Amino acid sequence: MLSIKELETLIEKLDKSSIDEFTYEANGAKLKLKKNNTIAEPVSKEVVHKPIEVQPQQVVQKEETVEQVQQEVSVPQTAVKDYDHEIKSPMVGTFYSSPSPDQPVFVQTGDTVSGDTIVCIVEAMKLFNEIEADVNGTITEILVENGELVEYGQPLFRIKTV
Repeated sequence: MLSIKELETLIEKLDKSSIDEFTYEANGAKLKLKKNNTIAEPVSKEVVHKPIEVQPQQVVQKEETVEQVQQEVSVPQTAVKDYDHEIKSPMVGTFYSSPSPDQPVFVQTGDTVSGDTIVCIVEAMKLFNEIEADVNGTITEILVENGELVEYGQPLFRIKTV
């Protein structure tokens, strides 16, 4: 694995580069670095010149404070959570949505499942592990694609329980 000095150098170089994310794997260890590119801008009482239409094809400037402009901007509502249970992968492996390529998928969005309903297969080291719903409810979202690699604990399905 990398020494502290090498890690510090790597972080510095990543920070100065145009790369947003970097993954390094060696000897069974994995290091993932991501840039935090969010910029918080302070709210001030500066004046904003906002064009308003007075007559057709004639525009004048109207002075407003930032607060007045922010009040006029519609803020989207946060999405309503339509699930109360997630089925997570119990292992690292490959996600399969059907028992074989020529057969239909185990479940689709909108399907009703019971605790013992098989919802997918996760293949790990040539072993095909059937994953059960473990709860009664309705599949509201399928979070992975067929053939996608999944991590331990990664959410696979969202369910609205009954």
